[in-house]
Amino acid sequence: MNDSCLFCKIVAGAIPSTKVYEDAEILAFMDIGPIVKGHTLVIPKQHTERITDTPVGVLARVMHIVQKIAAAQVNGLKADGVNIFQANGKAAGQVVPHLHFHVVPRFNTDGHSWNWAAKKYADMGEMTKLAESIRNALDHT
Repeated sequence: MNDSCLFCKIVAGAIPSTKVYEDAEILAFMDIGPIVKGHTLVIPKQHTERITDTPVGVLARVMHIVQKIAAAQVNGLKADGVNIFQANGKAAGQVVPHLHFHVVPRFNTDGHSWNWAAKKYADMGEMTKLAESIRNALDHT
């Protein structure tokens, strides 16, 4: 628990939330600023900030519930699809420094778009060099 963390305060019941799912390790609740109505956040109750710092067992449990929430949005809300995303660090847009996954039901008529302008590598050599850097770092994680 982190006393200054908004999501830890929600877990502790100090800040109210509209719960969708809860067990001993995981909490899923409605986002108060939904991208699309039904937008749900799934968090571990244990405070961890980044996906890279989260114990594998905790992350596996969170992802299991993310999967269940996504299925429940399709079945319960009759969603046409679901977006799942996680921002890891400020540079990626993480606002609350507590690991969380957004599970967003999508409807053919919701008007929201995730399209982005795809960029290009200068050449195959640049892409290959970046892939090599990532592969090499895998050996140290």
